Amino acid sequence: MGHRRQTVFERNVPARSVVDHALARTRQAVFWQDDLGEPVVYPTLSAPVRADVAVVGAGYAGLWAALRARQRHPGARVVLIEGRSVGWAASGRDGGFCGTRLTYGGRPDADERAALTRLGQEHLAAVGSAVAGLGLDCPWERTGVVDLAVELHHIDRLQEAASAAARVGAPHTFLDRAKVRAEIASPTYEAGLVRPDDVVLTHPARLAAGLAQAASALGVEIFEQTRVTRLVPPGRGGGGDVVLRTTSPAGEAAVRADRVVLGTGAFPSLLRRYRRHTVPVYGYAIATEPLSAELLGAIGWRGRQGLRDLARRAHRYRLTADDRIVFGGHDAVYHPGGHLRRAYENRPEASRRLAEHLLTTFPQLEGVRLTHRWGGAAGTANGPGPFLGQAAGGRVQHVAGLAGLGVVATHFAAELALDRFDVLDGGAGTERTALRTLRQVPAPHPPEPLRSPGALGLGLDT
Repeated sequence: MGHRRQTVFERNVPARSVVDHALARTRQAVFWQDDLGEPVVYPTLSAPVRADVAVVGAGYAGLWAALRARQRHPGARVVLIEGRSVGWAASGRDGGFCGTRLTYGGRPDADERAALTRLGQEHLAAVGSAVAGLGLDCPWERTGVVDLAVELHHIDRLQEAASAAARVGAPHTFLDRAKVRAEIASPTYEAGLVRPDDVVLTHPARLAAGLAQAASALGVEIFEQTRVTRLVPPGRGGGGDVVLRTTSPAGEAAVRADRVVLGTGAFPSLLRRYRRHTVPVYGYAIATEPLSAELLGAIGWRGRQGLRDLARRAHRYRLTADDRIVFGGHDAVYHPGGHLRRAYENRPEASRRLAEHLLTTFPQLEGVRLTHRWGGAAGTANGPGPFLGQAAGGRVQHVAGLAGLGVVATHFAAELALDRFDVLDGGAGTERTALRTLRQVPAPHPPEPLRSPGALGLGLDT
């Protein structure tokens, strides 16, 4: 039986004392949420409400759906219901990479692949226009991204990607070992591919908070700490409306709506038919203290690009506005049973592994403290993702499978859900509604106890 090849992170493990020092003063807290300042608090739902459009979940997908619904139909009553607080889950915890990729995998033909690439660029521009036009208080850094070979066998992948980009005129630049290390001084880098137009960096928690404030200013009614316990389809005790049964500290209430968008992310779908189509997977991240100008000078990284290595379990990392490094990835943990628990957000072995990998990447950071460590769950589909399920003849749209795709894909999916509502009202279809790749609903994950080996087959931990 062959042996698995050691990675650069296993061949070059920092001294235990160096890692212990880095971790000694970390807090189990999300840096982005700590950096948000005093959040706006929205009321709980305490009385019945009738809405034209009800949205469940105040992560990016739900926030975009509520905001864009109100912009498309200024006279519509739009209600957004959140079980905890705006942006508290995956949307307020990720790395803040806004990329152009709209789907993973699948088998689009050449024309559809080109359309998805173009639409990704268009939706990135649309998100940027919204940030500027709505005056959102969040950074929007057009840094691009560098894909990084950290093993010799990764170099061919980058060269092939550079050649493919050249054929379509994309402004990507391949950097050999000397050039990439001159750009960013890491002894782990063997080559790099600079993609200047494919990623913008933002502050994820501030973006979510800003979207909520903009939606509220447009007339969207937002209710926090209000959990939807049940969805009742039309004709089952609710007349012609879709009914959402809710509970909050103020008591139980009902939201009756003509249209519903479900953007509940990693949480179980309110539609039973989709309960096994996604599973929650936990990822982890760490943040350093602000780095001195001298230390930043030793690393380089003057372009402040987002960085992504090609390790089997990839890392993604970036600089914050106050020059911290936020470093995440590698571990993707599925807990048997698919449960979501606060305790799962604290995984000391994952934080330690990330600290080791950060110090292997940048040994210049020896002596630097880590301030934050955190985790969070995202919903991953058994297919290309994202997918939009539906019920009640299309009056309920279920947006799911967005793990790893991020801000731009959530905007795209929200707009697609609203396109489908417009088609129900007699409107014309759009390029989005015509995409075959996005009409596919993936097969459900197998039930337990068969699911755990399936998760391992996807390269996940348990």
